[in-house]
Amino acid sequence: MTEKFVYDTYALMEILNKNPNYQKYISQDIIINDFIFAEFCYQLFKDKEKNPEELSSEIESAIVKIMPKIIKMAMRFRYENKQKNMSMVDCISYFQAKELDIKFLTGDKEFEGMENVEFVK
Repeated sequence: MTEKFVYDTYALMEILNKNPNYQKYISQDIIINDFIFAEFCYQLFKDKEKNPEELSSEIESAIVKIMPKIIKMAMRFRYENKQKNMSMVDCISYFQAKELDIKFLTGDKEFEGMENVEFVK
């Protein structure tokens, strides 16, 4: 049975780098947003991947538009938790997952133990 997750950039890169802990997520339904897509593309160029255009094209179809209310809730959450130093993109993606009633897949320590998070290192 496939599950859906909002994947953060960390998760996408771990899959790309063949982390065995992320093996089971390869066949799941991937959902990302424009912000994750931007981070992923940047990371591909930063890591000097051989085929950044091809790799980024493979996940373009997974992009789901974010409603402005999600961004507002995420930024309030980020501000209220500023001591945790969470990224803007991760907060938006976390709230996108909540809105879609699916889990946020991440390995970012700031989200470990949080409700609605699938935390994998």
